[in-house]
Amino acid sequence: MPNFSEGTRTEVIAELAGAAAHAHVIDVDADADHNRVVISLVGHEPHVVKALLACAQVAMERIDLREHRGVHPRVGTADVLPIVPLEGASLADAHEVARALGERIWTELNVPVYFYGHGEVNTLADIRAGRARPALGGPEPHTSAGAVCVGARHPLLAFNIILPGMESRDARGLARSLRESAGGLRGVQALVFELNDGRMQLSMNLFRLDETPPSAIVAELERRGVTIGSQHVIGLCPANVANEPAAGRLFEARLAAAAARRGAELCAARGDGENARLAGRLEREAAELAQTGVGQNALLIAAERAAALVPVLRVAGVLTDELRSMLDIAARGLRSALVADTLSRHTARVDALDRRLAAVQPG
Repeated sequence: MPNFSEGTRTEVIAELAGAAAHAHVIDVDADADHNRVVISLVGHEPHVVKALLACAQVAMERIDLREHRGVHPRVGTADVLPIVPLEGASLADAHEVARALGERIWTELNVPVYFYGHGEVNTLADIRAGRARPALGGPEPHTSAGAVCVGARHPLLAFNIILPGMESRDARGLARSLRESAGGLRGVQALVFELNDGRMQLSMNLFRLDETPPSAIVAELERRGVTIGSQHVIGLCPANVANEPAAGRLFEARLAAAAARRGAELCAARGDGENARLAGRLEREAAELAQTGVGQNALLIAAERAAALVPVLRVAGVLTDELRSMLDIAARGLRSALVADTLSRHTARVDALDRRLAAVQPG
């Protein structure tokens, strides 16, 4: 889930997303106030490294940190490149990928690299506060590209809430009180940004989602009598912790959509009429999956559709190991978001889904 210091120039954002297409791009989320874009991409290690290296090169060539303005802190144009392991991979695996990527960024692009997160001494807070030195290159940053922070971490959710009518001092005090480091809620990092129109934005990273999902933040603010404005999920949200603002932004649904879209591309490349028709159906399936809502019925349907895509792509002869893995992770993640009432009301459908998931074998 790389973060780049560009959130306004659509042509540069498009170039970054195009470079990321060496892997599977599942979301592009730009923010003009922060002047930042988060691109969510997935894939096996070689594809991810190739994509992130290409993105870092675009960021170095097209963004000048000396001219950058935005409310979000940053140390470079390709600011933060987190490597997040999915099912079947470990944090140790992700750490190896992060180290390999960092070595290539320094060797091929000559941009200094900080390592953070799992297996490393430094945190992002240390790096941004100037308490760390680059592990590769430096100590001075690249003139226009700054430095890059690369690290392995567990999944987290970036979640923003507008605080209507709240003064800056009160908003900052609220953020401090929510932080885990200050004795607040478990798994919460929080800052406040004053946006260009003067609104106060509570900006959080939720890194213990099993303990503090977005709904817990909202409930806590309501308990304190805080007026809550618009809520925004940055990037994508795991289905099992999603609340209403995550509708259409579910990680697993986008993962299944990306697999369907790649299947469509592979079918279309064959050029005959039957494969062209299948490609069209897969494109429509991808578009509908990408917009999956957070209701229980929508989650069950999406899980069924993700699981059903495995045999469809297999019969079509385009099911790669990577696509099979993506669809399996997607279907299981959506299945995990179903609550007890849904499981009891739809026993036959859930049993059929579970049988299909149990039958999934490498393609």
